[in-house]
Amino acid sequence: MQVIFGIIYHFIGGFASGSFYIPYKQVRGWSWESFWIIGGLFSWLIVPPLAAWLTIPNFAAIISETNGGILFWTYLFGLLWGIGGLTYGLGVRYLGVSLGSTVILGLCAVFGSLIPSVYYNFAPQPGKDTITDLATKHWGQMVLLGIVLTVIGIIICGKAGTMKEKQLAAGQADVEDNEEYRFGLGIFVAIVSGILSACFNFGIEAGKTMADHANQIWQSAHPGQGNFLFRNNVTYVVILWGGLTTNFIWCMILNARNKTFGDYTNKRTPLLKNYIFCALAGTTWFLQFFFYGMGESRLGNGASSWILHMAFIILVANIWGLFLKEWKGVSRKAITTLVIGIVTMIISVLIVGYGNSIK
Repeated sequence: MQVIFGIIYHFIGGFASGSFYIPYKQVRGWSWESFWIIGGLFSWLIVPPLAAWLTIPNFAAIISETNGGILFWTYLFGLLWGIGGLTYGLGVRYLGVSLGSTVILGLCAVFGSLIPSVYYNFAPQPGKDTITDLATKHWGQMVLLGIVLTVIGIIICGKAGTMKEKQLAAGQADVEDNEEYRFGLGIFVAIVSGILSACFNFGIEAGKTMADHANQIWQSAHPGQGNFLFRNNVTYVVILWGGLTTNFIWCMILNARNKTFGDYTNKRTPLLKNYIFCALAGTTWFLQFFFYGMGESRLGNGASSWILHMAFIILVANIWGLFLKEWKGVSRKAITTLVIGIVTMIISVLIVGYGNSIK
């Protein structure tokens, strides 16, 4: 039952992440950097401490009592992840919601799920899955098989993306709905984003002491009820300070370079609606990790949790891409290729879930 709930929580988080960019598409008259940072203020500065305050008593005290070295590494991984998050927005801009999210999050899934396991092989910790566990135990082999299938799904979806690009260049697809589509630039940005985005999972590991502290307080008050669902909310606060730092600096540079500081007060645009849609996008974005923490509390922060979370985001983003007609006018063969990639990742999720169930 714990595994089922864990998978459900990861699906809800994946749905939130795969959907968060949709409200941004309703923002009118603002440059990308303007709506990205306004939404980001909600994602990284406003909502995380609010969620921690609602779920963890004295969360600020837990942070203040944490060793400075732990806070530094947690913040640093958040800083690196922030670069990945920043380039995520650009990757989606140039590749579209479906293909951009597929490439970025697929790479993020592989790096984020395997690197911690490799690390714990050399620095073992109780309860942490090592790469040896994954390679030698039946449940671990199932998880690895799921990861391999995820990579195959990414490759298939990437193939669909190249087919789409060729058809756009040949004038066979609807250019109006793909005005900013740039495969070469987009794929480079997506690779950078996918690798650095995995640093969020490393940040969770680095800040584990804070989550453990919150878990101990909760278990003392609720003996025999298992792990605390919201323990990671305190860690997110510190990780997302790093993400805010990176994104704020870059967006301010773009505002200055593009002379777009006026966006925030431009009365010729629907200001109130723009702020509301940005707030909705930013809040929805944070909900992915709110529910990730709940899923992680049931499955553990190993390869399984991370790969499930990323695979669900990829699935949802691709479904949105089809719904938003990002593949309008593209050949049936290209769309069929995309669907095969999506189905491959659905199978990978089922296999990872099976691996967890027999663990």
